[in-house]
Amino acid sequence: MPDGASPAPAFRVTDRAHAQIADIASRDGRAGAGLRLAVEAGGCSGFQYRFGLEDAPAEEDLVVGEGAGRVFVDPVSLDLLAGAELDWAEELIGAHFAIRNPQAASACGCGSSFSVG
Repeated sequence: MPDGASPAPAFRVTDRAHAQIADIASRDGRAGAGLRLAVEAGGCSGFQYRFGLEDAPAEEDLVVGEGAGRVFVDPVSLDLLAGAELDWAEELIGAHFAIRNPQAASACGCGSSFSVG
């Protein structure tokens, strides 16, 4: 970069998450849909993640992946997800999308809400 600043770390999606998104969209009868990931104000720690299927990205979205299993992230949410990774986790208590976010200074017990430092 011209001013000597390094670029923001990229947002990453694991192969497991891409595959699960494609599977969910297919089961919902929307094989071409992608997963909308957004960060919104709220939750017990200040910010919370929101997930939902969408048929197409918005013009300004970052699109991660191609075809089935794509992820759409708006620019405001992307600022809070720089360096983060979206994964699919299967645990004894259930399966879910998990976000490892280096910007999260603290999180609530359920893992869906976080604060930044």
